[in-house]
Amino acid sequence: MLAGKPRIAIIGGGHNGLTAAAYLARAGVAVTVLERLPHVGGAAVSTSGFVGLDARLSRYSYLVSLLPEQIIRDLGLDVRLARRRYSSYTPVPAGYGHDGAGSGRSGLGGDRGLLIDAGDEAATRASFAAIGAAGDADGFGHFYDRTTRLAAALFPTLTEPLPTRDAARAAAGAASAWSEIVDAPIADAIEGAVADDLVRGVIATDALIGTFAALDDPGLEQNRCLLYHVIGGGTGDWDVPIGGMGRVSGELEAAARAAGATILTGVTVTGVTPDGEVTWEERVGGSLAGSAGVPSGTELTAQFDLVLSAVAPHVLAGLLGEEGAGGRQRPEGAQVKVNMLLSRLPRLRGDVSPEAAFGGTFHINETYTQLGAAHAAASAGRIPEPLPCEIYCHSLTDPTILGDELRASGAHTLTVFGLHVPDRLLNDDTNERMRGELERAVLASLDSVLAEPIEPLLLQGTGPDGIATPAIETKTTLDLEAALAMPGGNIFHGPLSWPWLEEEATSVAEAWGVETAHPRILLAGAGARRGGAVSGIGGHNAAQAALELLAGRVG
Repeated sequence: MLAGKPRIAIIGGGHNGLTAAAYLARAGVAVTVLERLPHVGGAAVSTSGFVGLDARLSRYSYLVSLLPEQIIRDLGLDVRLARRRYSSYTPVPAGYGHDGAGSGRSGLGGDRGLLIDAGDEAATRASFAAIGAAGDADGFGHFYDRTTRLAAALFPTLTEPLPTRDAARAAAGAASAWSEIVDAPIADAIEGAVADDLVRGVIATDALIGTFAALDDPGLEQNRCLLYHVIGGGTGDWDVPIGGMGRVSGELEAAARAAGATILTGVTVTGVTPDGEVTWEERVGGSLAGSAGVPSGTELTAQFDLVLSAVAPHVLAGLLGEEGAGGRQRPEGAQVKVNMLLSRLPRLRGDVSPEAAFGGTFHINETYTQLGAAHAAASAGRIPEPLPCEIYCHSLTDPTILGDELRASGAHTLTVFGLHVPDRLLNDDTNERMRGELERAVLASLDSVLAEPIEPLLLQGTGPDGIATPAIETKTTLDLEAALAMPGGNIFHGPLSWPWLEEEATSVAEAWGVETAHPRILLAGAGARRGGAVSGIGGHNAAQAALELLAGRVG
């Protein structure tokens, strides 16, 4: 417990901001969380998105990999994560060549697919053989054996002060995938590990989720993306939160409030100064509006010992009046997200069951060649055709997100993540039209590998005018920016960083990867050095740095 009662403001009530608030309040800090929306949780929320249909979908963030068990234990969170039996299913695109070069030669396409069964190695090998890629089963397995060695060494460090690059490499060891992921474009490692075009694509997608880059880009942004996708939990597994993503944020909010944190919603922070002064405006429906003589629209200013920013660094720069300083560029996201509620799972070509295919990550039109062509098309200003997509069916792993009636009827949720849709393709004038085009592109991509069209399976919700409407919603990068203040719709708040330092840290904030140019302001969100995804790591590390600074009495 700290002596006295230091004051900290946390800007942003997403899951990272709540994590920081819970840790700090438990340590005796007077914490005030300032959240623009009428609710907390940010992108980690569950929503009843279709009126008249009793289903709570994880609207923005879908799966959990990077949330450390340490945070769950420390804060006493009642969060359960369910492991999926199947890792992935990837159907061979109809009419697509399968000689390792994506030649377009017809043959196996359309009714075969690669099913990675985490519970049956023999079945997985048989699936490799069925698509003509038996020779890649060992190479695929060996690649992920090496990434698991890297994960086992790096994941425990994510909630500790940053190691140096040399220390991290030594801990990973020569048998890990360090050199493949860190030292050269990931294209080299993928092409060296496996030969088949589809199998290469299965590996490559982890490097492209939310990242617009070529697989051979020398800047290695794609490598950093893949690293964070394969180190979660020390294994790289991606799990389903029981009760939906809102359960994670809900538990964090409860922990923060129970510890004494003040959480204000419906307030808009309008300015921050380097010495810890924060100004915010009370909005209609906000936590303070109408109470204590604080009318809506009132602007309030308070002084804090430290300010933790759980919003994107680009947003923080604007609050500090520094937007555009130092050549800082607006981040760019590169995805479209589509949520659906179906009367049942669609039938598939071939003999794989829908329960198996949708039981893990369902890859669609994501062969190595298709991913490269999609990047080229988007770079030229076009929506890729076909659009590479990944599907998750949460209701197979966690039926509790559906009401009793829907569950009994055989209904299921589908959430789709479309790749290589960079924010540059949209603007405020074209967003509505592009949203429709992207939704059609997603549906067309799905239909290309299914045995029946998916649109007739959409359940009917109730629209704003009371008229029945298909249970489908599409979120573009601009939609994410408007709803969640994610600049450019970038789900990581900006480019990902390596989880180590080149040299020893020179400050407490740098050691924890949360530094800014201002000693009293720390990064506490996805934009921190080890942020990104639903992990709480950014919030945890900012809280640890803040407590160290307060113990030294920031002055």
